[in-house]
Amino acid sequence: MGKLHDLHAAGQSVWLDFIRRDILESGELGVMVADGIRGLTSNPAIFKNAIASSNAYDGAIASSVSNDPDASALDVFEHLAVSDIQDAADALRSVYDSSNGGDGYVSLEVSPHLAHDTEGTIDEAHRLWGRVGRPNLMIKVPATTEGIPAIEELIAAGINVNATLMFSLQDYEEVAQAYVRGIRRAADPSHIASVASFFVSRVDTSTDAALEKDGSEAALAQRGKAAVANAKLAYARYREIFEGEAFADQVERGARAQRVLWASTGTKNPAYSDVLYVEPLIGPNTVNTMPPATIEAYADHGDVKNAALTKDVDVAREDIAVLSQFGIDFDEITRELKVAGVKAFADSFDDLLATVNEKISRL
Repeated sequence: MGKLHDLHAAGQSVWLDFIRRDILESGELGVMVADGIRGLTSNPAIFKNAIASSNAYDGAIASSVSNDPDASALDVFEHLAVSDIQDAADALRSVYDSSNGGDGYVSLEVSPHLAHDTEGTIDEAHRLWGRVGRPNLMIKVPATTEGIPAIEELIAAGINVNATLMFSLQDYEEVAQAYVRGIRRAADPSHIASVASFFVSRVDTSTDAALEKDGSEAALAQRGKAAVANAKLAYARYREIFEGEAFADQVERGARAQRVLWASTGTKNPAYSDVLYVEPLIGPNTVNTMPPATIEAYADHGDVKNAALTKDVDVAREDIAVLSQFGIDFDEITRELKVAGVKAFADSFDDLLATVNEKISRL
């Protein structure tokens, strides 16, 4: 996977959007780190699939219940997740150390059921931060109305945050400003890192459906453009906030910019390139968290020369603006995506606990 090192040379870190106990125990993650993986993200759906699709967790589940017969499915899951996150963080510690805290992070999400509970999110984040006990942990917090003040408070407290479920430029603006406020309040910002997870492929899925409903030749010609255009505009705003004078005083204090992280980068439409959400989004000081299939696709036939993140920003702006000509309210699409995303994560969390509970009963 030499191409992953090429991406890093171009300024982009590749994080693995996947976790499963066997890649930790076998040393496979360590091999991937050597090949250029510089971080890892998890979510309830990933953990659910990992636990349901293998017997890698059966022994640990049986042991947990044997040690504590009254343990709930949530207790058992958290024990499993914390152990996996600790092992992944240890496997990535060399990246964290060699980059002076710039990379090497592993993300763990607060319960999605806390998405609209500011204080609950803050308390849960502190608890998980203490339980995992690794400096290269990032706590995932959704960019809901209630999540924004939680992000500020956690950054101010020195806890690394992966702000997630962002679909719109408004989402990005609110998260970035919360980070800036938190950094200004932090006693020592030099040890704090954060990413703003901006979701990509789902934007095309919803926008394409609206364009196909119109059905005109002009509308159909716009399919597959909105997601990358939206991401380019978010990155342009990132540069304005973090690369200008406004943040310079915090850089002098040792603060890092909050990097934009491209999430949901697996191509969902088989008619599109399987690296559609990689090549156009390569740019300085960014992260792309990719599922294994996308990493394999890029390693096979991706080309860093196709990097276009800072190019044609005016065209990107036009690609979003033209949607209104087809009666498409792009702001409404992104609002609906966030609402649906919060619900999907909560549903995945419930499915995860049901899977753990089923294994507890069977084992």
